[in-house]
Amino acid sequence: MRSLPIAYALLLSSSLLAAPSAFAGAGEDMARTRIDHIAKGDVAAVAADYAPEAKLHWIGGPLDGTYAGVEALSALWTKFSTAQGAQTANIASIAEATNPKGSTITADIAFAGKNTVKIRYVLVYRDGKLADEIWQVNPNAAY
Repeated sequence: MRSLPIAYALLLSSSLLAAPSAFAGAGEDMARTRIDHIAKGDVAAVAADYAPEAKLHWIGGPLDGTYAGVEALSALWTKFSTAQGAQTANIASIAEATNPKGSTITADIAFAGKNTVKIRYVLVYRDGKLADEIWQVNPNAAY
């Protein structure tokens, strides 16, 4: 009967290794850092994340539109941070999907500055750089 507890322990440990991780992946870590930089108005740090051909689809609000290239994206974040002033970011939820080709992070966030801007934020990372984003203004969100 001694082998039963050892076999049980091995089975348990192998199932724990196969279980989904409760820890953030690299993409989620990058997204959280990015959200912090946006909240702080650190446009240089926000722009540094972009791949050269990056695009952002801003859906809703006064900045609605599609922006492409680091220069246009930097100008957009300057407008946002100027309009918002000092702000905080409250992440209501965040999730990452990843494979060897890249990571997609989806987050629900409330940026609270001069206005509270609730968004659904989708970030696509490839080769460690932000390739595409969706900033969906979500004013009726419950977070």
